[in-house]
Amino acid sequence: MIELHRRAFLGATLGTAIPVQAQAAPIPIIDCHIHLFDQTRPQGAPYSGGRGKTEPALPARYRKLAAPLGIVGAIEVEASPWIEDNLWVLEVEEKDPMMTGTIGNLQPDKPEFKEYLDRYRKNKLFLGVRYGNLWGYNLVNQVGNPTFIEGLKLIEQAGLTLDTANPRPDLIEAVLRVNDKVPELRIVVDHLPAMLWRMDANARTAVEGTLRELAKRPRIYIKVSELMRMVDGKPSTDPALYKPFLDRFFDTFGEDKLVFGSDWPNGPAVDNLPVIVQIVQEYFAAKGRAAAEKYFWKNSVAAYKWIRRDPSQPQL
Repeated sequence: MIELHRRAFLGATLGTAIPVQAQAAPIPIIDCHIHLFDQTRPQGAPYSGGRGKTEPALPARYRKLAAPLGIVGAIEVEASPWIEDNLWVLEVEEKDPMMTGTIGNLQPDKPEFKEYLDRYRKNKLFLGVRYGNLWGYNLVNQVGNPTFIEGLKLIEQAGLTLDTANPRPDLIEAVLRVNDKVPELRIVVDHLPAMLWRMDANARTAVEGTLRELAKRPRIYIKVSELMRMVDGKPSTDPALYKPFLDRFFDTFGEDKLVFGSDWPNGPAVDNLPVIVQIVQEYFAAKGRAAAEKYFWKNSVAAYKWIRRDPSQPQL
């Protein structure tokens, strides 16, 4: 510190400006996993968040919470099995440039799939399809269905992304088989931290080989969502709790495969968006700016091909 003050003084006496230390610009964040719904609609909503909340989850509410944290854009991941809610989300997102896209709900094995895909893909906010362990869907069983695989090929040909849901070890293995059959399809695996949290050490070890194989596939990305843990009823920010899991993801998948997702407003995420951001900001700060930029926004461009709608949103 003495040397720093001395250099500043010498610079002043010599008429040369020497900056003490340039403040690095904050890294913009694209949140790749939020949900939108409005249970006050006449038809209601099949899903309305967690923890007894009754307030609709709309972009204005999210923006108020997210903008102060440096979040400049968000991708909605469909939380409704109703086909008509694909259109509802697109209409809601059109009104707020913070929303950079949606992952919709379509069933690739259904006869009407091609018609719906052709209709929705025309909207640049429609970024892909969600299919996994929810709404009675079963990716594991569908991998052997030729009609389903043909539907996934249509998603790939449209330049869209497949987002999986609620991973289990068998779903992770199914993702590998999907990649074998449709190798150019971009796939994002969500909520992997939640799967590992639920496992004991032996079970985690058993899936390591599958995860390492996932890491080898260039079109497969990992969404670090559902990361935060509650301890004694409160959200934990203890780095020692998260570091082993984040190290596992980073060491396995590297800096080019991980994307950020908050899962707002599902479960405890509804009240703890600042905590979720803090956990990963502190971890990735130690990895250096280049790795942090990839995690917080650059990898999401590669995974989802989202469109820039606001000047605050970064671009490659």
